Amino acid sequence: MCQLEFFEENGRSSLKDTINFCLPDSSEPANSEKPGEFLMPPGLARLRELSADAFDAAMCASMSELPIGENISRFVEKVCKAGDGAARAASDRGDPDVLAVLGAAAKVQHEIHRLSGFLRFNPDPGGVYIARCAPDHFILPALAEHFTLRFGETPWVIVDEKRNLCLCRKKGGEAKLIPAPPDSAGPASGATKNRNGDYWEDLWRLYHRSTNNESKKNLPLQRQFIPERYRKYLPELT
Repeated sequence: MCQLEFFEENGRSSLKDTINFCLPDSSEPANSEKPGEFLMPPGLARLRELSADAFDAAMCASMSELPIGENISRFVEKVCKAGDGAARAASDRGDPDVLAVLGAAAKVQHEIHRLSGFLRFNPDPGGVYIARCAPDHFILPALAEHFTLRFGETPWVIVDEKRNLCLCRKKGGEAKLIPAPPDSAGPASGATKNRNGDYWEDLWRLYHRSTNNESKKNLPLQRQFIPERYRKYLPELT
C-alpha cells in the first residue's frame, strides 16, 4: 500500500490531520520493503501519547519512501515498550532501528525545509498559483500548512511531477491531495498551463540580479545548497 492509498483508504481527502501527523492507528504489519510503499505500523496512537518527537520521526520516516518499513515498525514497538523511557529509547542511535528511522526522518525534514523556500509559483489565467517539483521523498502533505498560511485565500497548486500528484487548495477550502491531470497543469478544476510564465520568471531573474553579489559568486557552494535536481525549477538559475 502506498502513502496515497493509505490516506484515501482512511478517508483523508483533507490533509489537515496529516499535516499534524494525526494519522489513525493501524492493525496492519509493516512488511513492505519496496521503495514507495509502506504499511503503517501498529501502535502509532500509543507512540504519540508517549513521545511527540518519536511520533513525528516515525511519520517522517514513513514519508521517505525508503525500504525501512520493518525498521519503523520495530522502532514504534521498542519506544512503546519503553513507557516512561520512551524519549530515551527514541533517541538511542546505538540501536539500528532508531538510527534508520532518525536518519530517514532527517532527510525528509531537510527536504521539507528546502522546498518551503525553493518552490516558484506562477499564476495561471484563472488566478491559481502553480508550482512544480520532483522531491526525493513524499513530502507534499507536509507542505500544506506552510503554503496555506502563506497564500491566505489565494488558490494554489503544487505539482509533484515525480509521483503525478497535486497538492491543491481552493479559496476557502482545505489543502487536498489529488492525482495530477494528464498535462500536470493543475487540479481538475480547470487550471491550465501558465501563459504568464515568462513574465513571472523574468521577475525572479530580476530579483536575483538585484540581490546577488557577482563578486562573491561561488558555484560549488551554490550547488551544495541548491542541488541540480532543484535547479531546473528555479528560473533565476536557469
